[in-house]
Amino acid sequence: MSQLRLVVFLICLLWSPLICLGIRAFPTSDKKSLSSGFGFNEAPEYRNGVHCKVSSVHVAMTLDSEYLRGTIAAVHSVLRHASCPENVFFHFISAEFDSASPRVLSQLVRSTFPSLAFKIYIFREDIVINLISSSIRQALENPLNYARNYLGDILDSGIDRVIYLDSDIVLVDDITKLWNTQLTESRVIGAPEYCHANFTKYFTDTFWSDPTLAQTFGSKKPCYFNTGVMVMDLKKWREGDYKAQIEKWMDLQKAQRIYELGSLPPFLLVFGGNIEPIDHKWNQHGLGGDNVKGSCRSLHPGPVSLLHWSGKGKPWVRLDENRPCPLDYLWKPYDLYKINHQRTRSVHDHQPLGLSSNFIGYSNYFI
Repeated sequence: MSQLRLVVFLICLLWSPLICLGIRAFPTSDKKSLSSGFGFNEAPEYRNGVHCKVSSVHVAMTLDSEYLRGTIAAVHSVLRHASCPENVFFHFISAEFDSASPRVLSQLVRSTFPSLAFKIYIFREDIVINLISSSIRQALENPLNYARNYLGDILDSGIDRVIYLDSDIVLVDDITKLWNTQLTESRVIGAPEYCHANFTKYFTDTFWSDPTLAQTFGSKKPCYFNTGVMVMDLKKWREGDYKAQIEKWMDLQKAQRIYELGSLPPFLLVFGGNIEPIDHKWNQHGLGGDNVKGSCRSLHPGPVSLLHWSGKGKPWVRLDENRPCPLDYLWKPYDLYKINHQRTRSVHDHQPLGLSSNFIGYSNYFI
């Protein structure tokens, strides 16, 4: 029955109009100047319905040339399903030394989403580069993976709350529902917890054999959670200086090798057993397979609001190589990358998109 429901869901998603309480207007002409130069189609215009009130939903994501196609698809999915799409404000974190400059990325986002409310911030990699240790997969060592640790510093001080999203996700539900998550008591972040997972495997024998380190969680009952989807109280984050607490564990990792994964374990060490549990439907993670083979995965049981291709396999790569997993077809409707550009690329070419530095962006950003 679960497979039958999945097939029905696939058919409905691919062939039926997606429900959105906002108003969509499709582009009336093909803007060939900037958007075609970048290889992305202009998205439909998503407008608020009459019921929408003036209220902002803040979303933070990284924006770089390597995962650009994923980020564009993720933004598209958020707008497409938002009940009040004009209320969503995106905070994009761009790497300081990315092959595409912030100006180019700004122009690309604006040409793809002309009415999008957004700002681009530059992440200085030197503040974290010396804290990063080797991981089981080289992609996990990218300094931009650690930008979420510094959102309290990067985003404007007036931003007290934000949803952090990875670039390899798509939403199939209204993001306002996730935004309305209540962080109770002193909790700083909210995320789906997975208490059936073997929590001990995220740390090495060195960690568990040390009597002091092994008591890190005390009487708490920590569960695994994925940092690719989090609701964050930035006011509490700044007050508690959680950035420093995460950096402390990263420093120890350099000396003692207490975990193997990249940016996730420090979050588990700081917040494990003390996060606001959110419904699992908001992070159907692991669709990219494991961190080595990237093999196909199936959905977890239950409803779906957000699909997450965490792991080695990414849907745009597998689709381009004509070896997609079944669930990759759920990502495809949100892909705005131009088909003619796809056909001219080699199926073995996984280099970042070549973006011309001749385009100057006019959206908000700062250095």
